[in-house]
Amino acid sequence: MPDTFRATVRALACTQYFLGDFEAARQSAVRGLQIWRSGEIRSHVQEVDPPVVACLTDKAQAEWHLGKIASCQATIAEAIALAKKLHEMHGIVEALYFAACLNHYLRNPAEVERLASDVIELSTRQNFPLYLTRGTILRGWARSASGETVQGISWIESGIQDWRATGATLSLPYFLALKAEAFYLADRISEALEAIDEAEAFAERSEERWWSAELHRLRGVFLAVMGSDQTQIEASFREAISTAKRQNSISLAKRAEASYAEYRRQKGSPTLSAPI
Repeated sequence: MPDTFRATVRALACTQYFLGDFEAARQSAVRGLQIWRSGEIRSHVQEVDPPVVACLTDKAQAEWHLGKIASCQATIAEAIALAKKLHEMHGIVEALYFAACLNHYLRNPAEVERLASDVIELSTRQNFPLYLTRGTILRGWARSASGETVQGISWIESGIQDWRATGATLSLPYFLALKAEAFYLADRISEALEAIDEAEAFAERSEERWWSAELHRLRGVFLAVMGSDQTQIEASFREAISTAKRQNSISLAKRAEASYAEYRRQKGSPTLSAPI
């Protein structure tokens, strides 16, 4: 059964998640966990990512989109604990990284900073360059969100450059969205929009759609602050809402609806400000 299990973990849950089919991704991850817990797995191949940890991180990410916040936090805690119990260094750093991502979704920069620092420290010791780069990008966002935008942007840009240098492309729309947020926090709105343009173009080419609703929402926020055409602003917010609902991302739909409502509330204000 190891081949079936591997297909369940990678070809189904992970692919479905990145395509934006969150409920299907959750179901595939749950099925993978059921197979692992059944004791039917007898793989003699050394996995880079422990499949059970990968299933748990996929499940946690999907649960966040589906609005199951308490469940996603319990799932990612289980992933970290299990990876440590198995003494799987790559599994530990993977679980810590996705825990940092979840805390970014939850807008908790202090926890992102803590977890990203753990990712960086472990990746440095174990020579995991891809996770070192990922951790650097997330730590850059955390610093920017805490007010240290110069250093934060520097880390994000350095991380993205290193990520591209490896030939990796997965998650680039997400990383570029982090860069856009950091530019926004530094009051560099035109550069924030450029980062969103690049992220959306890449997402269109790669079909990596799991963060697409948020890209549309951020575009709406940035356009609103710049005082752009109302039609463009509203189109961005509406596309964010419709994309999130189509993907059944309850969390991103709520966020987009809240941003749109705040924009409409402030529309008559001479100094509109829109929180990200």
